[in-house]
Amino acid sequence: MPSVNAFIKEGYVVVATDYQGLGGGGKHQYAVAATQGRDIINSVRAVSSMKKSGAGKKAIIYGWSQGGGASIAAASLSDYIEKKGTSADNIHFLGFVALAPFDLSVLVAGNKIDKPTSDKMIKELIVNFSDNVFNFTHFAMSVWGTQAAFSNLKLNDLFTEEGIRVIDTILSNKCMHVAADTIKYLYGEQYKYLFRQEPQNSEAWVRAFLKVSIVPIKPIAPVIIYWGTKDIVLPPIMGKIYQEQMCKLGGDVGRVQLAGEQTHFSTPNAAAELYLSWIKERILEKPTLNACPKE
Repeated sequence: MPSVNAFIKEGYVVVATDYQGLGGGGKHQYAVAATQGRDIINSVRAVSSMKKSGAGKKAIIYGWSQGGGASIAAASLSDYIEKKGTSADNIHFLGFVALAPFDLSVLVAGNKIDKPTSDKMIKELIVNFSDNVFNFTHFAMSVWGTQAAFSNLKLNDLFTEEGIRVIDTILSNKCMHVAADTIKYLYGEQYKYLFRQEPQNSEAWVRAFLKVSIVPIKPIAPVIIYWGTKDIVLPPIMGKIYQEQMCKLGGDVGRVQLAGEQTHFSTPNAAAELYLSWIKERILEKPTLNACPKE
């Protein structure tokens, strides 16, 4: 979690989300925005319900990479946020910060979802995320997590039998970075052959990716995205299309290109001073000008 000490010095209560399938049983639904956005909201409710924490009813959600995608997912879950009878109702979410966020749905939006289109999309995703073992592990974990959310999907739609065994074993026991290290150690540059040459059931997978991605609903509060020009883990175009989509719906979505040639991994530190001041202004409920690009 970036900038934890800085937040604590400001007197904020900080809560880290224990995503479904990490701390408890079941599979981690990695990159399943519909699940992880709710997990974040629930973590805020949980800490607000603990009187000794000193947490109040005002909250900011922020996150990097997986957490960035979960943050912008939470921003559009207005019905879930307004739900009553929770451990802590009436939380006032003042803003959402996304550092290099993911959003698969924007890459699909507007396309006709049929078998030829879906086959092409899945093959392109496999190729694009197989350029190095780290990106491969990201996509493999996303597939693994999505399958956990949909009983009509099977891992052998996309993976070989060996791939299923390896991916399921590793991802059941390790998080992203060490999982990538393990796959690299075991397979060197041959990891990409864990995917089937001809994916099956592609249309169901594309529809699932759409269903669990960020819903096209106006964010309930301002959103700010920070991105680097050298991010090759999550393409910055995702955030750009997300901004365009949400601004058309009347949202307030800013997007800041970081100075220099920031990578996916340097983004949190490079953006820290910017989002710390942005969050402070939201906590103080200062008025904002809509950050959407002017046409």
